[in-house]
Formats: sequence, C-alpha cells, structure tokens
Amino acid sequence: MQSDAREVRAQQIEEAAYRVLEAKGYAGMTMLAVAKEAKASNETLYRWYGDRTGLFAALITRNTALVRAALEAAQDDDPMAELTRLAPALLGMLIGPRAVALNRAAAADKTGTLGKTLGQAGRDRVFPWILSVMDRSIAAGHFSGPPEALADSFLSLLIGDWQVRRVTGAMPPPDADAIDTRARATLAKLAILHAP
Repeated sequence: MQSDAREVRAQQIEEAAYRVLEAKGYAGMTMLAVAKEAKASNETLYRWYGDRTGLFAALITRNTALVRAALEAAQDDDPMAELTRLAPALLGMLIGPRAVALNRAAAADKTGTLGKTLGQAGRDRVFPWILSVMDRSIAAGHFSGPPEALADSFLSLLIGDWQVRRVTGAMPPPDADAIDTRARATLAKLAILHAP
C-alpha cells in the first residue's frame, strides 16, 4: 500500500477506534470491534498495531500530533506570543472528547499499562517542547526561575481540575470562550508567580 493511502487508511481505522472507545470503553474496544467499525480486516489491525495496547498508543500519538501541530503553528520569535497561542490549543485538546476517552480508559486499567502508555505517548512528547518555550521566555526576560518549575506552574494553572472533572463527567465541555478566558488567566497568574 502506498504510504499516503496507508496514512489515510490508518486515520480511518483510528477514527473508528475512537468511536468504539467512546461508545464501549476500553473493555469493548477489541481489535475485532474496531475492525468491524472500520470495515478493515482483523489481520490488518494486528499487523499495523500489534495489539490493542499498540492501537491505544497510536490513538494517543495521533491526538498528541494534533497538539504538536498546534505547537509548531504557534512557533514565534516572541515566546509570549507563542504561549498565548499554545495555551488554549493545549487546554482544548486535554479536555476534548478524545483525551477524555483516552484518560477514562487509562484510569480504568488496573494494570497501569494504559496510564504508562498515555504518559509516554502524550506528556513525554509534549512536555519537552513546552519546556523549551519556557526556557526562551526566561531568556527573553518575561519570567524567572527554573524552566521546569515554570512549565509545571503553567500546566497546573492551565489544566487545574478541569481534566479530572471532564473525565469523571462532573463538568460539561467548556466552550471556546471559557477556554480562552482560562488560558489568558493562566498567563496572567504565571506572570505574577514567576515575575522576572
């Protein structure tokens, strides 16, 4: 299969996997259920993803790729401009339906395998990029302190308990205005906590 055609087919399979995951949870997201939903062969899924955990990792990677694309689009010589664009995009992804489905699956997994996969394919790929933005913002004189502390403060202020509340169903999806307001408030608080 040509690489472009395979990528399109992988996207279709992963979209189908999200539909199954959201409808049936991780326990119901069998390779066979996804294959049926995607109108693909079970053999194709096993060949491409290895097993259900591999498919789960691919879902996380694709979701993370959307954030990385937003991060790359936000790149700017001015790290504050970059953070201003990054914050709502990142928050929107982290509390969006796909991230909620992935986090619910990881939380229900008693083995911890899905949580570890989620951390490796998600946070571990995005955090270094956020760290580099914080490092540049310190160098530019916008903030002070170690970049790690700044990045941790940024994520804590931005996400707060919203992600947990979304995963548990205690909070409906906020609209774009609420996300933008929280993102702006995060940067204002960060400027106070980490003033140069």
